[in-house]
Amino acid sequence: MLEKLRPPVSPPRTIVTGGAGFLGSHLCDRLIREGHEVLCLDNLLTGRTENIQHLWNHPRFAFVLCDVTKPVDLDALLLKAASKIADNFQCAAKSLDYVLHLASPASPREYGRHPIHTLKLGSLGTYHMLGMAKKHGSTFLLASTSEVYGDPDVSPQTENYWGHVNPIGPRSVYDEAKRFSEAMAMAYAREHNVRVRIVRIFNTYGERMRPDDGRALPNFLTQALQNKPLTVYGDGMQTRSFCYVGDLIEAIYRLLLSPQTGPINLGNPEEITLLELAKLVIEKTMSSSRIVFEPLPVDDPLRRRPDISKASVFLNWEPTVGLQEGLQRIIPYFKSQLAAVPTGSASSS
Repeated sequence: MLEKLRPPVSPPRTIVTGGAGFLGSHLCDRLIREGHEVLCLDNLLTGRTENIQHLWNHPRFAFVLCDVTKPVDLDALLLKAASKIADNFQCAAKSLDYVLHLASPASPREYGRHPIHTLKLGSLGTYHMLGMAKKHGSTFLLASTSEVYGDPDVSPQTENYWGHVNPIGPRSVYDEAKRFSEAMAMAYAREHNVRVRIVRIFNTYGERMRPDDGRALPNFLTQALQNKPLTVYGDGMQTRSFCYVGDLIEAIYRLLLSPQTGPINLGNPEEITLLELAKLVIEKTMSSSRIVFEPLPVDDPLRRRPDISKASVFLNWEPTVGLQEGLQRIIPYFKSQLAAVPTGSASSS
């Protein structure tokens, strides 16, 4: 059963790796609202400081430029954030309650650019942050992915499905990094009794996505808002299931405070083909764009739809924002981003 959504009486102290990224920054927001003291770690490989700029002067937030593929020591981190920590965190006498590991490139375009670093974040980064959680008695939450299922031959995907993954393909650097992360987390749970929470995140969208992210939805929105052709790969019949970021963050927070280890699928089971999505984006943006077809990338999944039965039962959670409503929410954001920095197109995923 889900425990009450209330952190400990004293303000909990939480580390978020990848905290300047799309999901990480939204999670930092939620933690701050819930009374946490948040230490945000990011090397800014794909994260952006503008995502957390509104938190910069918050009394319970601090940012440290940090690469967690290298050994990480809490005292050293606190020294780097000394001015804010000394004034606001009172860290010396307090424990570290939560370690949330989100650091990783997440789009094919980005992990294609940084394949070795992606693997290191899923291996060394996970190892270092699990070590920190073990040392300080923290709950460790791992942001895993639906990509652990690869190109699935069952749909919808349940947590007990072992996946259909090409271990040496171009997407393997992300798929296998996350699969290794899950294995490492469970090893620490079994051998060292670390409290582990594993979330498998399906396609998520929302404000703070980069227009040049390269995944299907930001790619389509960027092209449509510029009246450029929308690039659909293959015949467009491959499916995705899109969850609005606010819904996802709610579920992650519930999992963090629950007794469930997981893995637990989090996403919106509303399934749509990429061709249908392209047409919907053109309609919602009132674009004059046309649709063009390109060859399907290697190992591009043909189906992606989560079974969220576990999240419904154990977290009392289901998404509340449908795709059409979500698009209406984020179109103004993408317009503002494109007005500030024109961007080109990228591959959809």
